Amino acid sequence: MVATLAQVFREEWGRVLATLVGILGDFDLAEEAAQEAFAIAADRWPSDGIPRNPRAWLTTTARNRATDRIRRDRALAARFRLLVAADSAEVPMTTTTFPDERLELIFTCCHPALAVEAQVALTLRTLGGLRTDEIARAFLVPERTMAQRLVRAKRKIKAARIPFRVPPVHLLPERLDAVLAVVYLIYNEGYGGRDELGTEAIWLGRALADLLPDNPEVHGLLALMLLHDSRREARFSDGELVLLGDQDQSRWDTGQIAAGRAELDRALALRGCGPYVLQAAIASLHADVPCDWVQIAALYGELARITGSPVVELNRAIAIAETEGPEAGLRIVDQLGLDDFRYLHSTRAELLRRLGRTDEAREAYRRARQLTDDGAERRFLERRLTDLASDSA
Repeated sequence: MVATLAQVFREEWGRVLATLVGILGDFDLAEEAAQEAFAIAADRWPSDGIPRNPRAWLTTTARNRATDRIRRDRALAARFRLLVAADSAEVPMTTTTFPDERLELIFTCCHPALAVEAQVALTLRTLGGLRTDEIARAFLVPERTMAQRLVRAKRKIKAARIPFRVPPVHLLPERLDAVLAVVYLIYNEGYGGRDELGTEAIWLGRALADLLPDNPEVHGLLALMLLHDSRREARFSDGELVLLGDQDQSRWDTGQIAAGRAELDRALALRGCGPYVLQAAIASLHADVPCDWVQIAALYGELARITGSPVVELNRAIAIAETEGPEAGLRIVDQLGLDDFRYLHSTRAELLRRLGRTDEAREAYRRARQLTDDGAERRFLERRLTDLASDSA
């Protein structure tokens, strides 16, 4: 029963909370009511059994709790009248009731008036259902700091009267970009070994794909995350980082690769050619053995043209090095103004090592290590430095 309750929480938390926020117009009140409803479920369902429609049960219970709370607080009389009016409407609790409200919730969390770190935290808190201490631990900040960040975000939504709705058509592209960027940022935070964040991001990606089935970039982002995540088990061995070319391919999740490619096919069928679709296409090629580096370099070239990102150009340099040699890749790397970006220095070090320029490679590895806080990455760079010392001995 515990596993089933956890599954219901995972599947229904965001939907129940979105409905309550839509009715109450108050994040804190909605969250408290939802938490009470899930607590009651955890107490009753083991003996009573799970209801036929868990979402309807949870939403009704939460609304009843909110009603009781509002009745006890005369200052919220106006909200009580709103809740009674909504209750009398007898909105049917079916699966078709919730998707738009869940979409409205994520667009509210990712409103451009909020700082990016607040968007990420609030999205994880509301749609992902993570506790404040879990979010704080994942982003390596004190729980009190994260709690204050969430409080400020909710207050800003209330003070600025940010509407709980999907933005109008002319604003949708800009706002959707923010939503996708937040989901991708959450995934990237989990990619370095914090698996729970990667799982949350993929869950959010699937929800967006359900809610916006005809948007190619949504499917592209989901494809990208699934394809990268398929190699999760192979990226680390005994806690140590393993580069793509050295990974045990038998540990790749072939089912997840197939799912990612299906999402990519859907995006391409919708004539997608945006940044997430291009990155997903590159990730799909990386899952081939051997990799088609010429095609990967061409896709990175198109992605660089669209984004103007020097980081994308760095990745193109890596692909060029595979097809035209390390000297050609190094020429591109040395033109990029990314002196504080650790991956530029680690890439440069690898290309210099291949060229036999050991002293320069050693210096580049040391610079990359200086810029790296991640333990697994630091140990990898230290192993590279040790190997260079052994080779020159």
